[in-house]
Amino acid sequence: MSLSIEVLHIDAFTTIPNMGNPAGVVLHAEVLTPAQMQEIAKRVGFNETVFVLPSSEADVKLKYYTPGHEMNLCGHATMAAIYALANHDPERESKERLDQLTVETNVGILPITVRADEHSDMLIQMQQARPQFIPFEGDKERLMWSMGLNQSVLHSELPIVYGSTGIWTLLIPLANLDCFSRMEPKNEHFPELLTEMPRASLHPFCMGAHDVKAFMHARHFSSPYSGTIEDPATGTASGVMGAYYMQYAAPELTNLSFTVEQGTEIGKDGRVHVEAKRNGGHVDIYVAGTAAYVSTMTIELEGSEITR
Repeated sequence: MSLSIEVLHIDAFTTIPNMGNPAGVVLHAEVLTPAQMQEIAKRVGFNETVFVLPSSEADVKLKYYTPGHEMNLCGHATMAAIYALANHDPERESKERLDQLTVETNVGILPITVRADEHSDMLIQMQQARPQFIPFEGDKERLMWSMGLNQSVLHSELPIVYGSTGIWTLLIPLANLDCFSRMEPKNEHFPELLTEMPRASLHPFCMGAHDVKAFMHARHFSSPYSGTIEDPATGTASGVMGAYYMQYAAPELTNLSFTVEQGTEIGKDGRVHVEAKRNGGHVDIYVAGTAAYVSTMTIELEGSEITR
């Protein structure tokens, strides 16, 4: 007895196949158990695989898995799932194209908007969870060593903090672009250095980019618990950088819109568009990007893997 599951390979934050952040997408995943979802994500091997399920509270429900564990939210996998629903779901072929919908996630129900812009006929924008920050009080010298760097490349005025708009990551502001190509992450040491949040990822970034149209450049090193090393373009971490900038670099701003460049050092060319808007005592965060279909793979679940 076996079960064949089709997994769409969708690259997010790019219009060029194999140049963005790859995500596996499984449509109509209600036939799968959490253990089966985890097994599929492990076999696919991407940083995230997303499973699309029906929801009683929103238009769809999304479940996100790395090869190692479930995630509460993933920006690029959300983009991939919406792109797949709009373009590769046979049950929607005769319907109007998606333009607005809500998504149920482990961090709450998030609104999605789909529109055209000058670069793509499908720019997908998602609102993220409310930003949160926690100070980093660990050893900065050891932290920088874990990326193959030293403290001299840190930004002299901005703080290192844990930030979240759904997933916690450590935001590490650097002075300039020069050191990004020298980074050599030692992911296995992250948990012992991140004493406040051992399962967090590392997100070094700077103001400045190779692309003159981008405002920030970043890399994203995964927690070793996820089973991956580096993320080519990260929606949740890019979003929280908008809130970070308005809180620590420019607290006088009420609105901010910019593009994050990511993935250059590993042969990718991701672009994440970020908007931050003050709303009373908090900041609303939106990220937007495009996506591209790459291929379809089939995962065969056999024997005990399909036992219910």
